Amino acid sequence: MKVNGGVCKDPKAVTADDFFFNGLNKVGNTSNPVGSRVSAVNVVQIPGLNTLGISLARVDYAPRGINPPHTHPRATEILTVLEGTLLVGFVTSNTENRLFTKVLQKGDVFVFPIGLIHFQQNIGHGHAVAIAALSSQNPGVITIANAVFGSNPDIPTDVLAKAFQTHKPIIAGIQAKF
Repeated sequence: MKVNGGVCKDPKAVTADDFFFNGLNKVGNTSNPVGSRVSAVNVVQIPGLNTLGISLARVDYAPRGINPPHTHPRATEILTVLEGTLLVGFVTSNTENRLFTKVLQKGDVFVFPIGLIHFQQNIGHGHAVAIAALSSQNPGVITIANAVFGSNPDIPTDVLAKAFQTHKPIIAGIQAKF
């Protein structure tokens, strides 16, 4: 039987390992175009989270690395900085589209409301690390640039050119990166 999309085990077959994850002490590989790595711990990694409404992630940032603009359609996120200095922010919904930003230091906490586009950037000189707690065992993530420029099949260049008020070759060049 499945609940919330996750398989429910026979209660007699459940063990402590269904409520356990090992590895958040490991530094994520930030050698990628955005300079960050998200190590998620959700119902996929811990089956015992199914129906509990919580999950978390470790986020590692290279110097100047970003966790690019994204949204969680099913969760609010609360981020705690463990190391480094992060510029964080979120944008309210249409029509206001108001940007809220804050510079966070070690020990600081910031909340990203459910469904709103948000980001983080390491503005310090060294590596940064944060832990994000989310209000869903399966929060989902939509990375804005990946969704818009890396869809399969591509969103037509004339649609994106008009939406971004630019030219089709510029859009095609961006799409080629995804």
